[in-house]
Amino acid sequence: MMADPYGLDPAGTPRGPEDRDPTTPAFLADIQQWSTPFLMGPINTRVVRRSHALLGQPWGTAFSYQERMAVGGGLAGRMRATAITAGLGALMVAAKQPGLRGLLASRLPAGDGPDEDKRESGFFRHLLVAEGPSGRLVGRVIGHKDPGYAATAIMLGQSALCLAFDQDESPDCAGVLTPASALGRALLRRLRDEGMTWSIEDWPEGAVPRP
Repeated sequence: MMADPYGLDPAGTPRGPEDRDPTTPAFLADIQQWSTPFLMGPINTRVVRRSHALLGQPWGTAFSYQERMAVGGGLAGRMRATAITAGLGALMVAAKQPGLRGLLASRLPAGDGPDEDKRESGFFRHLLVAEGPSGRLVGRVIGHKDPGYAATAIMLGQSALCLAFDQDESPDCAGVLTPASALGRALLRRLRDEGMTWSIEDWPEGAVPRP
């Protein structure tokens, strides 16, 4: 079930085109960069697909969504993508072996993480390529703090505030939900107020979108 791209979809939901998560380097022609499988992709993509299912599949049963990490173009980008993919694969294999899993855990003690300066100076940047019958669009999500600690804390806090104060703006639903299906645009507004950028642009004519 953990390997199923649609493992979080409600029972009976029509399946989309994905049959597995990316496991190899790939050249992304849309942005002219090499890419690797993204460590958080197997989690994020399932949440997006569950949102799509819970919202009634607004983009149709052929909706496809994947996440990859861009690492640059040319030969250097290809070598970087190959090395990172090999490292991720080795990490996944080691995590499945009891002896090696214990060694990995000992290297990552509980309570360890970036200090305040690193949390405040960190950032993340997502470039979304959306393609449909009417053409392509570019989406951007940008955060100005460390994604794993500072930005996640902001997202959790603003989600709690949505649940407490934004019922009138939130979708009328209940159950095991996702941020998009439970909180909708109320959460988007709150995250923008906290400094995150969410934008949609037309595809640049005769060019690739800037990173």
